[in-house]
Amino acid sequence: MFVRTASERDLETVKALLAETWHATYDAIYGVDRVNEITGEWHSLASLKARLTRPHSELLVADDGKQIGGMAYAAATSDPKVVVLHQLYVRPANQGAGIGRSLLEEIEQSFPEARTLRLEVEEANAGAIAFYGANGFVHAGATANCGADQSGIPALIFEKTLG
Repeated sequence: MFVRTASERDLETVKALLAETWHATYDAIYGVDRVNEITGEWHSLASLKARLTRPHSELLVADDGKQIGGMAYAAATSDPKVVVLHQLYVRPANQGAGIGRSLLEEIEQSFPEARTLRLEVEEANAGAIAFYGANGFVHAGATANCGADQSGIPALIFEKTLG
């Protein structure tokens, strides 16, 4: 798979990939109904389209020409030296094949001025925590509202020093 910048024509596929990976990862934690609610809000076409046009951001897909196997989205904060990785998801059938690492490397290269890459991860998501730890991230704190203001979803914060 090769990593490229996503376009509007990819958004339906990205939305389906996000729903698939969220159900595979979070149904046992939050339940099917809550996952449907979250993916309906956070991964709507309007939300994904807004990410495509957000300044100082990058929405990537891993594509083999037949299917999109993963996606990542990151954006600079008000401090251009700090970038937040908002999403990195790999289709369950494609996990373990290096796609996540490729997406992460491309995100890091997309923000040459950045010195810190920050992310939030559900503390019950042991696979993601192991992945980020293996890729140089360290635990840096916690939040009560992962991903969105007042989401009510607690998460751990991890950071990686860049450059």
